[in-house]
Amino acid sequence: MTGLTRRLALAASCAAILGATAAQAQDAPRVKLATTMGDIVVEVYPDKAPKTVANFLQYVRDKHYDGTVFHRVIDNFMIQTGGMDENMVERKTRAPVQHEGREALAKGLKNTVGTLAMARTNDPQSATAQFFINVKDNAFLDPTAIPPGDPVPKFEYGGRTYENVSRAQLERAPQLFGYTVFGKVVSGMDVVNKIKSVPTGQKGAHGDVPRTPVFLTSATLVK
Repeated sequence: MTGLTRRLALAASCAAILGATAAQAQDAPRVKLATTMGDIVVEVYPDKAPKTVANFLQYVRDKHYDGTVFHRVIDNFMIQTGGMDENMVERKTRAPVQHEGREALAKGLKNTVGTLAMARTNDPQSATAQFFINVKDNAFLDPTAIPPGDPVPKFEYGGRTYENVSRAQLERAPQLFGYTVFGKVVSGMDVVNKIKSVPTGQKGAHGDVPRTPVFLTSATLVK
């Protein structure tokens, strides 16, 4: 193969990759989150977190999110919605969705500013409908990558080093799962930033609740 042929082949390969990336971006569903402080449009990635995205879009189609509030707002961290009404009564949900954090991380999704991730309890497999939008880079929420091998020869976590640990043990460890990222804000970050700055307080057993409710009035699939 001549130098010119190699350059042409490389150019064609790059064009194909760029074309595929553009096609994936065009295929990504978009949802408009209409709030009482303005509209937020988010893009979700079924190619990176398929079960999570399907779960989210079904809640959108079912109108589950309409009329919920941003019930947990922490400036310099995240804003959370999708489950509570203004009286902090949780809406009924379907069964939890399978955790896909590690798969999404391997495909480039991290808890960075403007990304959407599933909220959950301490049980990694407990995410249902609630989600949050990161308002800063929250790397500590990312899943922990597990090195190759079984047993894993060396693993570092929380300032400690572990040696010859069973791979299954690490894969099941709740503290290593992190949170599944499945989309990002493509317009309306100014609205997100307004929401993150609202005054909050205690409401019953719940903390970090906006003193004046911020409603997610509707979630609509727009693409």
